Amino acid sequence: MALLEVKNLEVSFALRHGDLVALDNVSFTLDKKERLGIVGESGAGKSVTGFSVLNLISKPGKITKGEILFEGQRLDTLTESELRHIRGNRISMIFQDPMMTLNPVLTIGTQMVETLLAHRKISRKEAEEIAIRKLELVHIPSPERRLSQYPHEFSGGMRQRIIIAIALITDPSIIIADEPTTALDVTIQAEIMDLLQELCASEDMGLLLITHDLGVVAEVTERVLVMYAGKIVEMAKTRDLIASPLHPYSRGLINALPGYGECDTENRLQQIPGSMPNLTEIAPGCSFHPRCDRCQNICKYEVPKLRQMKNCASRFVSCHFAEQGPVE
Repeated sequence: MALLEVKNLEVSFALRHGDLVALDNVSFTLDKKERLGIVGESGAGKSVTGFSVLNLISKPGKITKGEILFEGQRLDTLTESELRHIRGNRISMIFQDPMMTLNPVLTIGTQMVETLLAHRKISRKEAEEIAIRKLELVHIPSPERRLSQYPHEFSGGMRQRIIIAIALITDPSIIIADEPTTALDVTIQAEIMDLLQELCASEDMGLLLITHDLGVVAEVTERVLVMYAGKIVEMAKTRDLIASPLHPYSRGLINALPGYGECDTENRLQQIPGSMPNLTEIAPGCSFHPRCDRCQNICKYEVPKLRQMKNCASRFVSCHFAEQGPVE
């Protein structure tokens, strides 16, 4: 049994002129210790997928179809009271911006201890000892002294480590990391991603990494979902997707990546023409066809199904011409 299983998930937002479907028939699994990446441009549905797992979709959004199972228990049918035993406890989330996530008027120690006391029946002294151990785990120096400091007294990289420590404080089975290195410089990004990989191995956690950076996905994850306009267009082992993308969108993302993609004769990175469609104005047929250089007539009126590729149980793609082999 998978640690996390998402089946045929659909999320809609009620608008004046009708419902906007932000996620359409999204399905995937996450196993214990596995590192799974979700990648795509802004508006692809990555963050909505992560928020849906913990039922953090705000109104007018709601889960309209599908199932979300954690260790065999359905999460999408739980009440808010029942979800509190899971959310922030068994499944933790690292949000995008460390400047906005931490409360600027509370000390780091207060924020860590209160998080733990909300989920465990232990004394404040025991909670402080656990907080110190978690700060040590994410390589924060002098953790005892740091508990009495405020967020503004830390650098951006250290604040992100503290957020990871807070996410770890209840020993969760899954961490959902939503763009965990946003606004950090390249060196600190690499340190944070190395830390997450280290913690997955040492703490037996599953990692759901949400990012627009396929380079980070290539270095960190074992499997990857490529999303476009609220749908999964390709799902594969990371090394297979990087080596031979089957969907034109996956190929475009790779070619736009320094060191991975192909450059033209003037050594310029290739770009995907156009932009992510407005979800209220998605073209008929394949949603990617207006930007696709392999578009044929069938792509303009028939929506391709996400199907398993022959002789590869772990590889799925949503493209009418994928059976012809890797996109070149």
